[in-house]
Amino acid sequence: MKSIVRGGGLMAGAMLLLAGCGSVDGKRDGRPTASPTPAPMAGVGDTPVKVGEPYTIGGTTYTPADVADYDDVGYASWYGEELAGRPTANGESFDPAGISAAHKTLPLPSYVEVTALETGRTILVRVNDRGPMVNDRLIDLSRGAAEQLGITDGVAAVRVRRTNPPIAERLQLRSGKPVPERIETPESLLAILRNKLKALPVPANAPTAAIASQPAAPIASGTAKPGDDRFIVEGGKPAPKPAAPAAKPAPAKPAPAAKPAQITVGGIYIQVASFSSKERADATAKLLNGTVSPAGKLWRVRMGPFDKDADGNAALAQAKAKGFRDATIVRERK
Repeated sequence: MKSIVRGGGLMAGAMLLLAGCGSVDGKRDGRPTASPTPAPMAGVGDTPVKVGEPYTIGGTTYTPADVADYDDVGYASWYGEELAGRPTANGESFDPAGISAAHKTLPLPSYVEVTALETGRTILVRVNDRGPMVNDRLIDLSRGAAEQLGITDGVAAVRVRRTNPPIAERLQLRSGKPVPERIETPESLLAILRNKLKALPVPANAPTAAIASQPAAPIASGTAKPGDDRFIVEGGKPAPKPAAPAAKPAPAKPAPAAKPAQITVGGIYIQVASFSSKERADATAKLLNGTVSPAGKLWRVRMGPFDKDADGNAALAQAKAKGFRDATIVRERK
């Protein structure tokens, strides 16, 4: 359950309990286009701006503040028809299809760019409500905002950055319509933002939990303990050969070269990560269509097997694109 403070004034509105978020029913077709002269909805404006006094909910005190350069990462949830028409914390009527959001401390209203850390998509959102009153959530999006951002599950990793958009975009959002998406965030910046997310607790139902829990180095044969699974990492240096015995006099004819021991290869795999938590391993495997298996005291996630090097290289690229920079190709011996 998510609790959100509603009403106007200095947080005097009553608390409402939100039901758990489900999946979004469908996505918007295409990207929105700006309207030249949108008409704001009745009772919707950007003044007066309300900050509010500190308030306490569930033993946690929140202190609203007008922070012009607010920029943070965390997890977003969303809410929809269950609160349609109800008053928001600044006295407006909540429109599930609008592009709005609830935040614990930002001024009401204010404007933020919300970036999905899994995809890099960024949209402009108008904050006009208080919430979500759950410590592991940063922002609550309206159904319309969640659809535009491409969030189809209850919780997603996001960046929230306050911005000062032009008047035309403000009017567009105040009229209940989305504005065009921003340029997608480059992968280099996404990697930095995902790294910042590691310090935060991961909500149990976050489908992008793997973003916040980057893998430790894969368990390879050189460091594995007896009983652990063993791997041969492609491209690694071969083990040193034992010292050769003392040379004997050369025979009349050269002896045929000894054949190497026959090795049975079980296939090409992508070693993605090893986790101490099976829940996080399961979330990562779901994200990459991989499998989970025990590896000593850890849970190993890998993709495969693949018969061709090209298929293995493609899977490796997919894992790295999802943020698993330490993923590597391995071959399993039988």
